[in-house]
Amino acid sequence: MKNLLKNITMLLLVFLFISGIFILYSSPEKKPQDISLSALVTQINNGEIKSISVSGDELSITKTDGNLEKTTKEKEAGITETLRNYNVDTSKLDQVNIEVKKESSMSFWLGAILPFLLPFILISAFIWFMLKQAQRGNNQAMSFGTSRARMVDPKDKKNRVTFKDVAGAKEAKEELYEIVEFLKTPKKFIDLGAKIPKGALLLGSPGTGKTLISRAVAGEANVPFFNISGSEFVEMFVGVGASRVRDLFKQAKKSAPAIVFIDEIDAVGRHRGSGLGGGHDEREQTLNQILVEMDGFDTNTNVIVIAATNRPDVLDPALLRPGRFDRRVVMDLPDIEERLSILKIHAKNKPIAKEADLKVIAQRTPGFSGADLSNLLNEAAILSARRAKKELTMAELTESIEKVILGPERKSRRIDEEEKKIVAYHEAGHALIAANLKNADPVQKVSIISRGNAGGYTFSAPTKDRSLHKRGYFIDELSVLLGGYVSEKLTFGDITTGASNDLERATAMARNLVTRYGMSDLGPRTFGHKEEMVFLGKDIHEERNYSEETARQIDAQVSKFIADAYDVATRLLTENKSVLDKLSGVLLEKETIEQSEFNEIVGIKKDNTEIPSEKTEQTEQAEK
Repeated sequence: MKNLLKNITMLLLVFLFISGIFILYSSPEKKPQDISLSALVTQINNGEIKSISVSGDELSITKTDGNLEKTTKEKEAGITETLRNYNVDTSKLDQVNIEVKKESSMSFWLGAILPFLLPFILISAFIWFMLKQAQRGNNQAMSFGTSRARMVDPKDKKNRVTFKDVAGAKEAKEELYEIVEFLKTPKKFIDLGAKIPKGALLLGSPGTGKTLISRAVAGEANVPFFNISGSEFVEMFVGVGASRVRDLFKQAKKSAPAIVFIDEIDAVGRHRGSGLGGGHDEREQTLNQILVEMDGFDTNTNVIVIAATNRPDVLDPALLRPGRFDRRVVMDLPDIEERLSILKIHAKNKPIAKEADLKVIAQRTPGFSGADLSNLLNEAAILSARRAKKELTMAELTESIEKVILGPERKSRRIDEEEKKIVAYHEAGHALIAANLKNADPVQKVSIISRGNAGGYTFSAPTKDRSLHKRGYFIDELSVLLGGYVSEKLTFGDITTGASNDLERATAMARNLVTRYGMSDLGPRTFGHKEEMVFLGKDIHEERNYSEETARQIDAQVSKFIADAYDVATRLLTENKSVLDKLSGVLLEKETIEQSEFNEIVGIKKDNTEIPSEKTEQTEQAEK
């Protein structure tokens, strides 16, 4: 209906435009004045008329002063006869130039037929647009069950992605390169009786590059790439999802060899029978059709299905059995070397300053995914443009890290001097304890500028990536988390709500030490079993497999971890009270302290070893 009204409006506008052009060109510069025949005769007798142009029954009159007039003569008589009937002076009439124009047949027919023909033209155009809209609606109804997959043509060199465009993920590339070889030379595998996996399931956190590496497989093999999301199969009408699955695989088989990529397959591939719907649920029908299509592939059909999800635990077992998605490729978060490679790829089209060190940025971004690193460089470019800079300097790059993690600076937030002093001592407490414990992550930056919901922040990052964490690391981190709380209490004799998030994180870490990691006095076992209820979305149900007495012991162990960390934080801040005051004073003055200046204040060498021997002894005492 909207398209129909749009077309009708356009038709009327075109008609009005054409009519306006006709009126514009047919209108004379001077509008003639209507007069009667008797007035014309009087003007002729007075010698006021220069010429008369006769066109049919219309008389166009030009006066000696240049004015224009018009009138109409009798149809049955000529111009001379008509004027004589009005007693015109013959001698005066002879002085007037009379011109008789022959009326063209085209103007006659247009004047006679156009008023009747124009309504028929408009009505016919309206009917034609109505029929066109009806036909379009029928085409949409017929194509409702067709696939909505977007195809990337291998001939499109501009949008082609290869393994060179994917940094890191070495093991994933090796796993997927077998698929590339099969698509290129399937005969080599078939002659040996080998069957390439029909489906590969990419597992990993959001932003780790699952879609990118799938496109890279298609780019390396130089085959069509069909991309669709799992949610695009399911509609409110029953059977549409299954129809789209059939059409998708039909298109892929026609374009074989080809790759079909289904993103977020958990939208349709969840465990069947666990939901509230019955066996005829639209989602389950779509999943059944995917299973049938994948299992119905011929051995010689060069169509590979690649799916991606970050929720493999909720997938139906039938999807994961051999013959379907029997190959799983894990996409991990990048390590420091891979982060550096990713940063270099995303920095290709950005002017990076010579003094900017991407390796330092890679060191400060543990846990960042490829998408996070891309966003980091984009935020740095936006920040540089806002500051009217021509290059991305180290200042913009480091500030973008904090913006991605915590959010933008809230410089407009005004706090009084007392609150500012509390925030300064709070963050100085965190940073000072981290500097005095060797297992804690080194401090990269301390700031009391508000970002997001945080009044200030202490940014710490490890010097190298860790896949395993020791018990000593968690013990030291507990003390670091309580550093702000203890600093407020020692300095002001009171505590504020600023430590609420620190206390939550410390409590959760201490409970994990007891219930998950087996690092408490209760021995090497775990407590509780968490189950995710599929039909309730992300609802987590924890099953207690221990008694009430054990629960009391767990609470006691958690409290013991927190109390020990509190004692260590209190001892360290008491012994280094002068350094705490100095650090807080610098924060109040500058609001932000970088790593080099922080190390100089607390007395740490560049290699993160402590200068005073007393601090080493304090660290050993704290660890004991």
